[in-house]
Amino acid sequence: MPLREGRTLHHDVHGHHGAGKVFLRAAPPGTGIIAGGPMRAVFETLGVQDVVAKSLGTSNPYNMVRATFDALRREDSPRGVAARRGKKVSEIVTRRRDHAEGAGAAQPAEA
Repeated sequence: MPLREGRTLHHDVHGHHGAGKVFLRAAPPGTGIIAGGPMRAVFETLGVQDVVAKSLGTSNPYNMVRATFDALRREDSPRGVAARRGKKVSEIVTRRRDHAEGAGAAQPAEA
């Protein structure tokens, strides 16, 4: 499973199985695993260190785990996306810091 910086997910992802739906979100360093019981066990086993997860729908632990695996199957690394699109990884990935500075500069200042 591809992890960003060896600790978290590359992007937000949804998964479902039956009535169970889960939403997994990448988290900054030091966040830890914020997830329900069955999902927490999956992340600890896979070595994910920082993640925020929300379970919607069912509280059945079997369906929650299967929905979590469905979401993790949908996770893709920037390298895989770049190969599929025929581009370089640098064209796909922008630095979050650079993106945030550009967005702040694009907004007009209020007087």
